[in-house]
Amino acid sequence: MARPPGGKSGARPDAAARSGPAAGARGDPAEPTARLAELAAERAGGALLYGAGTLYLVEGQVVHAESPSAPGIDVLLTACGRLTGGSWREAVDRRGALGGVGRFHVGSGRLSDAELEICHLGTLFDAAHLALGPGSGPRGFYRGAAHWLGPVRPVGADTVERETRCRHEPLAGLWPYPQVDQEPVVASRPDAHAPPVTRRQRAVPALADGVRTPTGIARALGRPAFHTLIDMRRLAAAGHVATPRPRTPGPPTAGRGPLAAAFAEPDATLLRRLRDDLEAHL
Repeated sequence: MARPPGGKSGARPDAAARSGPAAGARGDPAEPTARLAELAAERAGGALLYGAGTLYLVEGQVVHAESPSAPGIDVLLTACGRLTGGSWREAVDRRGALGGVGRFHVGSGRLSDAELEICHLGTLFDAAHLALGPGSGPRGFYRGAAHWLGPVRPVGADTVERETRCRHEPLAGLWPYPQVDQEPVVASRPDAHAPPVTRRQRAVPALADGVRTPTGIARALGRPAFHTLIDMRRLAAAGHVATPRPRTPGPPTAGRGPLAAAFAEPDATLLRRLRDDLEAHL
């Protein structure tokens, strides 16, 4: 539903800092936000493209963010029944070209200001933490490009950076294998020592059919991507969800044999038992 960047008359892409697929590929959490900080200092307006999403700016502040891996505000509001698909499409048809979809829902009485702001901020931070994640470098900046939702509550670049960092750190602490965030989810049978699945988590393995990714499950459930990733890593750590092998193995090293290769893959059961033993002795 988003207008393509550059769709506004006269918009032209600037060269992003270290633009290209390799930008930010080293995974330094400070790298993806460097270009955002520069544009914020310039009080720039437009669409800042990253490998995993887009941030929209007005006068240097972030007014919206979207990522293919995060359900949008339309998904969340229709999944919970707050709006119907028909009412959302009507708003896009009538106000999308003018960038006023959000305010149309408030003006028509379908949403209150508070409801719109809370849901908007949730989706903004949810998409931003993916767009600014490790390996997602800046690809370009389209000055003058605007989002169809329209400004709701602008957020400072420093706030976006802080909220992004607050989401990245807990994920690694729960289960240090990010491939569970991206691969199709497969339910597995845990050992007898595994903690039980909570009521909230139960819906996730129920949709783990080997086809849906965590993004697909988040969309199906109408939940933010970050909440789903938290559940996914906890389930993987407990053994209820299989941890897939990395797609590309690391470069071969001298003297690396089958035994070394075997230990390079995560042994989920062993890691859980080691964790339990350590916690028992603390």
